[in-house]
Amino acid sequence: MEAEKWGRRIRAFRKLKGFTQESFAKELGVSVSILGEIERGNRMPAANFLERVAYMLNITVEDLAPPEESRE
Repeated sequence: MEAEKWGRRIRAFRKLKGFTQESFAKELGVSVSILGEIERGNRMPAANFLERVAYMLNITVEDLAPPEESRE
């Protein structure tokens, strides 16, 4: 469940910033299949992956965090 929330947020911000899944995966240095698994919630993103995602999207990890996570 938690992985799904992170995945939806990553996908939403990626699209908002105009990245395709392919171009974003390339920028992050991961395969499209790994990014797809994370965005679908099949794989929990690691902390260093979240940091790279936030950096590439010019946001903070806190911005990226699902609302419940950011209240902790």
